[in-house]
Amino acid sequence: MPVFTFSGKNASGEKVSGERVAANKEVLATQLRRERITAGNIRQKGKEFSMPTFGTASVKTKDIAIFFRQFSVMIDAGLPLVQCLEILAANQENQSFQKTLTGVRTTVEGGATLANAMRQYPKIFDDLTTNMMEAGETGGILDIILQRLAQYVEKAVKLRSAVKSALIYPVAVVSIAVLVVGALLKWVVPIFANLFVGLGVALPLPTRIVIGLSAFVGQFWWFFIVGGVGMVFGVKQLRKHPKGRYYFDYVLLKLPVLGLLLRKIAVARFTRTLGTLITSGVPILEGLAITAK
Repeated sequence: MPVFTFSGKNASGEKVSGERVAANKEVLATQLRRERITAGNIRQKGKEFSMPTFGTASVKTKDIAIFFRQFSVMIDAGLPLVQCLEILAANQENQSFQKTLTGVRTTVEGGATLANAMRQYPKIFDDLTTNMMEAGETGGILDIILQRLAQYVEKAVKLRSAVKSALIYPVAVVSIAVLVVGALLKWVVPIFANLFVGLGVALPLPTRIVIGLSAFVGQFWWFFIVGGVGMVFGVKQLRKHPKGRYYFDYVLLKLPVLGLLLRKIAVARFTRTLGTLITSGVPILEGLAITAK
């Protein structure tokens, strides 16, 4: 949709100007009149040269939480649904999310419900969101549903942040330990190996194993790099298939410490998601089906 620049005066007589996305000048003029803005000049913004971009910025969970919170405040204040979406899209810094909100607004303007409009973007608005939106629209409690969604997403962000913080220390310790052991096998052990050979004494089995491992690392160091990259790639490919993801998660849940942590996270996410759906009026069977996804 084209972008228009406008300038005029609001109800207080103050000068205002800005940019809006609209189908044409007449639609924008109507929208401005609803906001009690008298537009004296509306022009379509010309196409500007821009550097090509490769891919689009992903929509962060934090952006979605802020969107729900702002949306709920606007609906509670009595603003029309289309106007809320237009304002939120115009003030959205994430271009990918801005295009999504503009598309949702256009679909709603065409007569679709908000839930059905959001269903066109499943990568951003999941089944939990769309079903709660549908329940909110049906029951006339959209502002309350948006507040619950904002709280749900904010708690999910906090939980994810807490898990990441808890894993930083052990991951850092293991990474440093691997680097130190690798450096010792690569550069330090060969020095002692040459010294022992010069002495001409029989070495115990553990020492011979360490020296042999050092020689292997020194000669085939590239094998560990290729193996690590291959392992990461293999895990990603495995998780793309339902059975592979099932067995991978099954193994993770059986791990001594990490498995217990993952089970607690899964239970917390399950209860929070199902509780949010049920309190929003979604039937329990449908809520269980959504939570299972």
